Amino acid sequence: MKAVLLAAGAGERLQPLTATRPKHLLKVAGKPLLQFSLEAIKHAGIDEAILITHYRGEAIESYFGDGTKLGLELSYLNQPQILGTGNAAGIAEPFLDGDFVLIYGDLLFGIDTIKTVVSKFKSYKPAAVMGVVSVDCPENYGIIEQTTEGAVKRIVEKPPIDKAPSRLANAGVYAFSKQVFNRIRQIKASIRGELELTDAITMLVEEGQTVLSTELSKEDWFDVGRPWDLLNANGWALKRMEHRVLGKVEEGAHLIGPVSVAASARIRSGAYIEGPVFIDEESDIGPNCYIRSNTSLGRKTRVGNAVEIKNSILMDGTHVGHLSYVGDSILGEKCNLGAGTITANLRFDDGNIKMQIKDKCVDTGRRKLGVILGDNVKTGIKTLFMPGVKVGTNTWVGANVMVEQDLPANSVALLKQNIKIMQKPTLKSMRQKQSGLIDTS
Repeated sequence: MKAVLLAAGAGERLQPLTATRPKHLLKVAGKPLLQFSLEAIKHAGIDEAILITHYRGEAIESYFGDGTKLGLELSYLNQPQILGTGNAAGIAEPFLDGDFVLIYGDLLFGIDTIKTVVSKFKSYKPAAVMGVVSVDCPENYGIIEQTTEGAVKRIVEKPPIDKAPSRLANAGVYAFSKQVFNRIRQIKASIRGELELTDAITMLVEEGQTVLSTELSKEDWFDVGRPWDLLNANGWALKRMEHRVLGKVEEGAHLIGPVSVAASARIRSGAYIEGPVFIDEESDIGPNCYIRSNTSLGRKTRVGNAVEIKNSILMDGTHVGHLSYVGDSILGEKCNLGAGTITANLRFDDGNIKMQIKDKCVDTGRRKLGVILGDNVKTGIKTLFMPGVKVGTNTWVGANVMVEQDLPANSVALLKQNIKIMQKPTLKSMRQKQSGLIDTS
């Protein structure tokens, strides 16, 4: 059995983080999202995987190569146009010789997930097995209606909450027999103009073929489609990884709970770190800073004196200057924050924070959410970001600027001041004024 991973999408809802990388290479706890799927494939006893790529596919191939480091044999196929999951799956057909696993590559799930799906497929030998997961907002997913025995009856795409047949969502993890390709060749474009894999599954059901579901753990499955999803996924991964302290930890530094420090990283005296926290290679932390739980610091990050970082992701090469606060935020690669930069992460009214996603203002469902910075963003001293703001790549934000709205890429935001300059009075004139010799009326 081989695995097929769909990794072609551009991840537009994750902008500006995906402006410079495919979403499948976004890291949580020091590993790309796609690597978690590949490790689960290996854990399920599958040694060969085909990756369907498109947007910045060369970056994915460059990162994972032939798969040797993961104990896998990897090959890559390009999807010339983003025409849907059905089209992407169909590209792999000539390279498959039997049953196969198919996974949406922007998911994060537990190590046993694929093994669970494959086990049910091998036990019952149906046309397909779908992983499903219970969700709180069925209107955002493809929802499954099934029999009491767990056979799929139909899939309803993003139904209104009052018309959802259940709260079981399509989890994007499947096991298929090759007969699914006969149905893929028959499907027509959806209202979105795409060939949907779920339409092929619906055909199998309507023809009387057996399609089974298997429920996956809600706590071990993440659909990483929006920036704040990445923070949730990072916390999940940090809590489940094996932590080791390998780097230099100076006397007077305090590491509390599960903390990973890479071999070439340095923790200076006075640093106080509460796990779970991941600190990657060549990072330099402290002195006298506070790193709070659910934080991942990438390679060559620098966290200076009197800095506090909480529940955040700092990507490779990012520097946070002294006297700064970063909370519930994601900072892209090679950002540089001037002294006293603050990321506000809480509204006065304690309400949910909203964020602009593409052309819509979306309720994030989060009470605390800071800033999302693209790569190469620089700030001057005492820059302030309001909750839920996004800043595009290569943008500069000047000293004392309060950023209340999203900033585009390649822009400069400066504070325009109205400064009044007057002639400085002489000591003689000041004395004359005090003695009443100068008429000031």
